[in-house]
Amino acid sequence: MNIYEINNMGSLIKDNSYVGRGIVIGKSQNAENAVFAYFIMGRSENSRNRVFTENGEEVTIYPFDASKVEDPSLIIYSPVRKIGNSLIVTNGDQTDTIYDFIKDGKSFEEALETREFEPDAPNFTPRISGVMNFADDDFTYKMSILKSADPEGSACNRYTFSYKSLAGLGHFIHTYNCDGNPIPTFTGEPERVSIPDDIDEFTTNIWENLNADNKISIYVRYVNLKDGTVTNRMINKNK
Repeated sequence: MNIYEINNMGSLIKDNSYVGRGIVIGKSQNAENAVFAYFIMGRSENSRNRVFTENGEEVTIYPFDASKVEDPSLIIYSPVRKIGNSLIVTNGDQTDTIYDFIKDGKSFEEALETREFEPDAPNFTPRISGVMNFADDDFTYKMSILKSADPEGSACNRYTFSYKSLAGLGHFIHTYNCDGNPIPTFTGEPERVSIPDDIDEFTTNIWENLNADNKISIYVRYVNLKDGTVTNRMINKNK
């Protein structure tokens, strides 16, 4: 096994019917852009009834059909928020927790010490989070997963991974290893993936290889490290 292997995103996900929600963070091959992608999938009608919307540099998830909402608490949140030189992306309302802690001069890790996995037994969906910290025409990033320590959800294990950005390399973390009942939680370190220079190539490679029945939405952003220019792509299955 080559621990330094860099995988193609499409190849990692194309035969997996349910990786859940996923975050990718890294740097483009030409080293010009900081990159992140966030996607959601869903199996139930409640989960599938969602769309991404943009509000400036932030992203919020709303129900596509408000009349069909069963439980809004775990499906409506802002996965992307910006504060100062930090860009936050998560799979739940812990985005706001991290934002508030950074605003108060505290850390990503301190924020997540106050949170745990989602209360959706028996799956106990992990909370996955990332933060990109920009400085001196470059950036570093951290990723986190909060997951149940046992099948009963009696305790929370917290894992944080810290990275220096390297050209062409990204890291991919997702909520589940694959489909199942209950759904098996993601295990191991975030997977090493290649980050191309072209945002459309990257977006298409992820979107077209996600399971056609279960994919819902994807959002991708490239941030130019020299001038801060932002380029976004967003696809919603529900239109």
